[in-house]
This record gives sequence, C-alpha cells and structure tokens, in this order.
Amino acid sequence: MTPPPQAHALDERLLPAPVPGGHVLDNPVWAALSGPHARFAVTAAGGTAPRAAHYPADVAPFAAVADPADPRSWEDLAALAGPGAVTGVSGALTVPEGWETVASIPGVQLVDTSLRAEADPEAVRLGPADVPEILELIALARPGPFLPRTVELGTYLGIRREGRLVAMAGERLRPPGWTEISAVCTHPEHRGGGLATRLVRAVAAGIRDRGDVPFLHTTEANASAIRLYESLGFTLRRRTSFTAVRVPQ
Repeated sequence: MTPPPQAHALDERLLPAPVPGGHVLDNPVWAALSGPHARFAVTAAGGTAPRAAHYPADVAPFAAVADPADPRSWEDLAALAGPGAVTGVSGALTVPEGWETVASIPGVQLVDTSLRAEADPEAVRLGPADVPEILELIALARPGPFLPRTVELGTYLGIRREGRLVAMAGERLRPPGWTEISAVCTHPEHRGGGLATRLVRAVAAGIRDRGDVPFLHTTEANASAIRLYESLGFTLRRRTSFTAVRVPQ
C-alpha cells in the first residue's frame, strides 16, 4: 500500500498564480472555461475578449463572468443568456442592480492537502456508452447535476457488481493546475462498503499523475460528506454558494 503523502500547509506554495479578481479557485468556472475547458466555452456573438461564458446546456449548468466587480462582465452575461433567463453563476458574491437572485445554496470548497491517491483495480473507465446507466445511478444517489455530456469533461470511473454500475466518481471543472472531483455517489444498496472512498482516491491518482491538485465542492449542509472528505485528506479552503440568478428583463 502506498503510504500517505506528508501533510503540508495550505499556503501560497500550493496555489497556482492568481487571476484578476482573486485566485483561480475563487472563480473556478471562469478559470476552467477560459483555460483547460475553453473548447466547451459558449460566449456571446461578437467581440474578441468575452467577459462571460457558460458550458453547453447538455454538458454542465454553469456560467461565469470574468470579473464579478466589472459591470461589463454582467453585460456580456446578459447578452449571452438573454432577457429574463435564469442561469447558475460561479464566483459572484453579489449581483448588480436589476438582477434577481433566484436561489443560493451555501456550500464549501475543499482542496487536497494529504490525500492518499491510488489506482483501484476494480475501477473501470466510463464513457458515452455508459451514460444511460450513469443517469440511472445519479437519479438514485443524487450527488448533484449530471447531464448527458458531462462525462466528456474528464475521466469518470465506476465500480460494477454483477455487471451493474453501483458507484462512480469523476472529474468536472478544470481550472489551471486543479481538477475538481465530482459525481461521487454509491447506489443505496451498496453504501457502507468504502466504494466512494476508493473511487475518490482512484480519480485523484489520475489527477495527480498529470500534475494537477484535486479539489471538490459540496453543500454546507452535507456534514457527512464533509467529514468523509476531511478524513481522506481534504482541507476546507473557503465557504461559497451555489447561486442561480435571473437576467433583467
């Protein structure tokens, strides 16, 4: 068994260079869409330097602005989404006058500081052909949003029992230098056997192999998940919120 890495402080030596408006993990959707996930970025027509972007509707339900303090970023998002549209926004603590906050769920962001990452011999790579079965598991386990093309965002691994997919985890957002672990879930009939832990470690091993640092999000109310992730070697970096806003009419 590979020994756990030596724990290290969550300081600037761990963090990549900051971006305008803060650190890349303060606005991870924008950092991903303007970086490693640029091929997925949908932006408003016209202009050579968009200040807002979102993922395709069948990939992920996330939008972001380049600088939440810049009114031009919100103008770009309004042009992109359309009058009266509701969209999820990452990295914004407040919204401009005229915008409506439709929902805001308190969440937490945790980063790997002492996780033992290791491959799992039972884990199998999941792809587009597995999406119907993935969506069935997501509907039962409810780990968060997962859409027909979410599997294209990165590596997704699963564990099967008698041919049936019973647990999975994978990669979602990819800000420069970081990769988010997401869709961690286990079929209700197979919980308690450590499958989620094994898959988190296996996904993290692939992330580490390419030089990125794993991180993840969960709701603030999900105390059991937070305890699990902290026991595995994740550290709370910041409190955040999952926010949906309505574009002014």
